[in-house]
Amino acid sequence: MGNSIELKQARIARRSRFFKKGVIIAVGSGMLYGVYVAALYGATGNGFWLDWYGYGDTVTAGWYDNVVDPTMGGIAMSFVIAVLILGALGSGINDFISAIWMIGKTAVKGKFMDYLRCFASKPGAVMVLCALIGGPIASTAFLIALIMAGPIATPISALCPAIGAIIGRIVFKQQLNFRMAIGIVICVVATFMIGSTAFTGFEITDPMFLAGLAVALISALGWGIEGAIAGFGTSVIDYEISISIRQLTAGFFTLFILTPALFLMAGAVGLYPTMLFEALQGQIMVDGLLASPLVWFLISGLAAGLSFGFWYKGNSMCGAALGMACNGGFSFWCPFFSFLVCGLYLGWEGFDLYPIQWVAAIVMVVGIFLIAVNPLELFKKNREV
Repeated sequence: MGNSIELKQARIARRSRFFKKGVIIAVGSGMLYGVYVAALYGATGNGFWLDWYGYGDTVTAGWYDNVVDPTMGGIAMSFVIAVLILGALGSGINDFISAIWMIGKTAVKGKFMDYLRCFASKPGAVMVLCALIGGPIASTAFLIALIMAGPIATPISALCPAIGAIIGRIVFKQQLNFRMAIGIVICVVATFMIGSTAFTGFEITDPMFLAGLAVALISALGWGIEGAIAGFGTSVIDYEISISIRQLTAGFFTLFILTPALFLMAGAVGLYPTMLFEALQGQIMVDGLLASPLVWFLISGLAAGLSFGFWYKGNSMCGAALGMACNGGFSFWCPFFSFLVCGLYLGWEGFDLYPIQWVAAIVMVVGIFLIAVNPLELFKKNREV
């Protein structure tokens, strides 16, 4: 009888350690996503990107309205098409470079043959579907939303935890009780507290701004679906293999299918190879600061691959609801690392952190804690001790 109780306690302790590790991994995915976004700013704020965005010799934050050059490569195109092209180009380059990093990682760990086998399996097909939803659709929508609506796109897209939690509850019957739902609501409120500082300089009734918010919601929906499905799929496939499949699918489709198609719509398909080549060009250092888009893309691609990999793994270990709520901390980590990289290091204006963002970060921690732990049970344990 005693051995049975000890065995049960050991199993509970092991599940608890597994769960807590999943939470840590999910939080780490949000932090790495902040690094990815900051590096992506660095990549698309140097070289030929300056001319394409219409910044010329001056770089400022808050991509909006007429900053995009309507005559890219000397070919006139509408603002909307230009935004779509630049969003897809940046997203595609990042995801394709990320795929190279992640496939290299699986090869170093001796998993490359497993990677090829999984690619052709049914679970692999599920991961390909997730990649198409999260890459060409959600990731590209996120970059486009940044251009059209500015930094407020980040907290809007961070609604994906709520969407993923609902999908996980309906489709996969994952736990989502009232306490967890309240925690998710708190996390969502925190993201909007963080994003409230991003309205400065924007006309809230501007159709372009409102369209940007709608596009950001598309990214939230895409990532919510991806997170719920991929978290379930990663319980079957090794997460490093899963993310390699995801990044290669997303990168290849976005860069070599979606982006050329957008150039074709603009009547400038011949401009595609030129801009693809120029997107990676630039001096390595300018005034003692890293200015090479290629190097910045290498950093953003690595951070993105690790972030999405941890996201998948965290979701599989602690469930879509909690995993995506913890990952939703990227709504704070994005402005935080952008402040460090773009504000402090590169000296760009418009990346300051506000007190409300720090307060919101604490609010989000409270929300995550409420999702993960029942305070009443914790209090009961303390009393028993």
